[in-house]
Amino acid sequence: MAKGSKKRRRVSIRTNPVDVAAWQPKTKLGKMVKEGKITLDQILNEDKPILEDEIVDAFLPGLEAILMRMDMTQRVTDSGRKTSFRAIVVVGNKAGYVGLGVGKSTEAANATAKALEDAKRHIIKLPRGCGSWECQCGTEHSLPRAVQGKEGSTIVELMPAPKGVGLAVNDNIKVVMDMAGIKDVWGKVRGSTNNVYNTLVATMKALKSLNE
Repeated sequence: MAKGSKKRRRVSIRTNPVDVAAWQPKTKLGKMVKEGKITLDQILNEDKPILEDEIVDAFLPGLEAILMRMDMTQRVTDSGRKTSFRAIVVVGNKAGYVGLGVGKSTEAANATAKALEDAKRHIIKLPRGCGSWECQCGTEHSLPRAVQGKEGSTIVELMPAPKGVGLAVNDNIKVVMDMAGIKDVWGKVRGSTNNVYNTLVATMKALKSLNE
């Protein structure tokens, strides 16, 4: 029998950036990064899998991270009660780079660390712009066009907004927009609006579609 207990802990966490000089890469891509043979934009444009979170640290040492949610589940088995945690983390540099990660462990701290690593490995770069016909200022304060993302029964729609509107979206999407460096946007969520994970994934899918 399993019992679930949900804790909302939207707090900033340390990203622990790598010491590039001391870093010993384990993958071919990591070695190319340390040798200065490839850039982060090239990695993302060529859709190369990032297997070492240190790769992102090497390019974005000022990356920020937010723990969006920590879920705790207790399961009663024949050997006793077992507790597990699932953490959801959003990372970003507030200048076009943002990532979402999930981590699971029997300890909350380990779950958070795994989620942070996962978020770095799934970071994306989104083109910013001014796609609002009401503004047309040409600066990178909003989105270049309207986009939509879907995860499960949750659908997220994001639309460019003129300067001064701010982040007119729900609180979870607002964190992603802020971490990505979006200042003004309109948005709405349809379907399962209370599912934090699905909302965040749908948001990331919407942003990633800007590169298609």
